[in-house]
Amino acid sequence: MTKKKNIIGICGSASQNSGNLSILKYISEHEKSEFNIELIDNLTEFPHFRTELTDNNVPEKIIDFRNKISNADGIIICTPEYVFSIPSGLKNILEWSVSTTVFSNKPVGLITASASGEKGHQELILIMKTIETKFTNETTLLIQGIKGKVDKEGKIVNEKTKIELLQFINAFKSLI
Repeated sequence: MTKKKNIIGICGSASQNSGNLSILKYISEHEKSEFNIELIDNLTEFPHFRTELTDNNVPEKIIDFRNKISNADGIIICTPEYVFSIPSGLKNILEWSVSTTVFSNKPVGLITASASGEKGHQELILIMKTIETKFTNETTLLIQGIKGKVDKEGKIVNEKTKIELLQFINAFKSLI
């Protein structure tokens, strides 16, 4: 039996009941036999990025986050687009990692689930290239019109979205 992969799932949404969190929970449930997924869905609790603390006197919450990323077999980020960009909480924790190598060569899956999402998705891809993560076109997924694809209970109700997520998951497994 193969060892389960340790995956960090990062939810970029500031909403507690977001479609993005539902997608990460769907992946976690669907892949529970192969992945141990730890969800980080509390980005508002992280301290605001301060350049002078990036290498010295780093806040404990940031040290813990960096260690989780460093020790993970892979990362899945699922985020909405806010004002044609990625949410500030997601940008904040990524900025805390720029001066490190915790994301370097780390296999990542990138999902943008939003009303439109195109600009935010492009920005996320650019940022993840900049911090030298490892991903392919198949481990990136843009889900447009997310509100119509996830119900109020957080269940994915759109069959095409389920198929796209399964293709994404299989590509992510191949990457790691």
